[in-house]
Amino acid sequence: MKKLINTPESFVKESLEGMAAAHPDMIKIHLDPNFVYRADAPVQGKVAIISGGGSGHEPMHVGFVGMGMLDAACPGEVFTSPTPDQMLEAAKVVQGGAGVLYIVKNYSGDVMNFEMAADLARTEGIQVANILIDDDVAVKDSLYTQGRRGVGTTVLAEKICGAAAERGYDLKKVADLCRRVNINGRSMGMALTSCIVPAKGTPTFDLAEDEMEIGIGIHGEPGRERMKLKPADEITEMLALSIIEDPAYTRIVREWDDEKGEWVDVELVDPPFQPGDKVLAFVNSMGGTPVAELYVVYRKLAEICEKKGLQIVRSLVGAYITSLEMQGCSITLLKMDDEMLELWDAPVKTPGLRWGV
Repeated sequence: MKKLINTPESFVKESLEGMAAAHPDMIKIHLDPNFVYRADAPVQGKVAIISGGGSGHEPMHVGFVGMGMLDAACPGEVFTSPTPDQMLEAAKVVQGGAGVLYIVKNYSGDVMNFEMAADLARTEGIQVANILIDDDVAVKDSLYTQGRRGVGTTVLAEKICGAAAERGYDLKKVADLCRRVNINGRSMGMALTSCIVPAKGTPTFDLAEDEMEIGIGIHGEPGRERMKLKPADEITEMLALSIIEDPAYTRIVREWDDEKGEWVDVELVDPPFQPGDKVLAFVNSMGGTPVAELYVVYRKLAEICEKKGLQIVRSLVGAYITSLEMQGCSITLLKMDDEMLELWDAPVKTPGLRWGV
């Protein structure tokens, strides 16, 4: 194992310290418990957007803290869920009196800990909404989830909802928007190699030189199929068609009901893509894939979308939700409406995403 670290135990803390030193105009860090927050927090009268998850997926989430996106991000240890005390303390620091939206990827540890944090925050008098992201079409259940995993749509939800909060949307309106982004986004990824978790020091899984895994999770969870390596166009077609041809998806999620004062089961239905839909096309590196290769994938994705009658109105290409140094990519398509387009284009200034300022 060759990594630019001092010790596995100090990796997350030292990475956060370096990020804060590099971007003092945008972010600050809090240690014990660890979280990153906006340098100008709290913003009074604004809904605070908080997300989090295991480290190793940078720039998600800590790189997306700043104006127009997240107010705080809670990093766990590598590929390990953050704890409820991190999320609670982050909420107390950044809440400006208009409530807090937790954006939660659908991994069992994240879901459980964010629910506990929300309950604790309510005892502190903070109004909280939790919205789940579960956009991975690859598998229904995985090692870490009940239902679909939360992946690429998370980044898009953080940007769109962050812009909405910046514009003064109230908590219910931001939560409804986040839910709408989730049900209209679908993702799927693949891996050419494994990654190496610093504390372990060996690859998470083994792939032969001529093999690839289709439908891999961001923690190295198994996908749909392991097969012989294929050209980029064939790989892109497998991912894109799995997303575009995915049928309506119905499931039950737990959300907090303010009127009832309890968690309730809510049925959500993700509508399938239809010819004529306007979409945001997101091609993401899993950490070790060069940008030039991502554009080879995007080229084929654009061709497929055109043939399927989907109009790409916005794009995002690069490393935004990674799995340490894993080689591979993921594709996310998000059906866009005029409101979401306007919010996507709104100014954002974070270490990992920046435009319009």
